[in-house]
Parts: sequence; C-alpha cells; structure tokens
Amino acid sequence: MERISSGIAELDVKLEGGYPKGKVILVTGTPGSGKTIFGLHFLHRSCLDGIKCQLIATEEPPDDIFKQSGMLGLDLEPYFDNKQLEIERSYESRTENTDQSEKLGFGFEITEDSILTKVKLIPDDVGVVVIDNIGVFALDASIKEFRDQIDTINSILVTKNCSTLIIMDDTAYELTHRLAEYSVYGSLRLMMKDNPYTGKRERYIDIPKMRCTNISLELSVFNITPEGIKMQGSTDK
Repeated sequence: MERISSGIAELDVKLEGGYPKGKVILVTGTPGSGKTIFGLHFLHRSCLDGIKCQLIATEEPPDDIFKQSGMLGLDLEPYFDNKQLEIERSYESRTENTDQSEKLGFGFEITEDSILTKVKLIPDDVGVVVIDNIGVFALDASIKEFRDQIDTINSILVTKNCSTLIIMDDTAYELTHRLAEYSVYGSLRLMMKDNPYTGKRERYIDIPKMRCTNISLELSVFNITPEGIKMQGSTDK
C-alpha cells in the first residue's frame, strides 16, 4: 500500500512508511496529549512535499495556529499565504454564531454549518485534510446521527482520495461510545500517565488499529520539544 509521511520520522518507521495514503486516520487523546501537534506535523510535511492541504479548524483561529506551528519549527503561515494551505475557519464561524444567537435571545440554538457540509466543499485538488477537532460537532448529535455522519464523512474523504487526520477529544470520543474508530482506516490514541519506574508523567502513543500495517501492540513514549514530536522506544503496557 502506498504511504504518506506523518511528518514524524519515528512514527513513519512504526507505520511502515507513514499513514496509508488516501485513507482516514483518527487521532484521539486527553487535553495536552499532543493531538493538534500531530496534525501540524502532517500538514507541514505535506506542504513541504508540494501537496495541497486543508485544515478545518474548530477550536483555534489561524493566528493561534500559526503561532504554535512556528514555535515548533513547523511554520505553516507561508503555505497559507501562497494558498497551498487552506484553513476553513470553523472556530470563528462557531463563536460568531453563538454570539449572534445570544444577542437574539435564542440561547445556543443557532449553530454553524455541519461538518458534513464542510467536507463536501473540500476542493478536488486538495490531497491532505486535517479536521481539528471533530468532537465539537458530535456533542449535540444522537449516537445514531453521529455514526451516520462519521461514516458519510469517511466515505466522502476516501472518494476524494484525501489522506486525512480526524482529531477528536477524549470527552466526545467516550460520549459517542468510541464509534468513530469503527469507521476509519486507522487510529492513534495519545495519553499521559505516570511512569512507575521514574515517577514522572509521560506522554504515550498507542496504535490500536492500522489496516494493512504490521503494527506493534506496545506503547511508545514521545516528547513535545521545540522541534515538535520526538518519539522514544517502545514500552510494555
């Protein structure tokens, strides 16, 4: 199977060359576990490789994204300026709609366009997509509605041949009974826990699912450095 680099050299080795190309990969984890940074690595490397990219950003405005990516040596702003990277500003749309609904006395009933609509509108020349964070769109949906939506999103992205990272926070992931993992081609689970041998809190990555890939069932430790994600060796669960 053809692969596309994750932007993290050590992860590419674990995945036999990178993410399966043209497939949808789910990244879940707790706050601070590094989910967004995995997406930034993927976008930066893909832009370096000349691939047209799109970020659907539901939690941060572009200025904050550029600041974070620049601090990690993954500067995305030049690619946005030359239109190789498009940013769908879902965060701004969501907050503007919430503010407007409050002014009109409608509580939180007015919401942004659905994530499904945004995915359908992805241009045909886009090869890499990162959705950060899809959990925002899952909280008001029933379990059946969410499953139908995630299945449809996955189908559209695969039909468009987009290599995609869908980032989802643990709260929404658990509230939706982890259904997103059934729809996607592969998944990465990020976590933080105390190392019983060192007494220090560490970040770990688990790869519970990656089709057509010979993956290890061991956890790997990783650090967030000024150069982004750096993975260490594996460790027993």
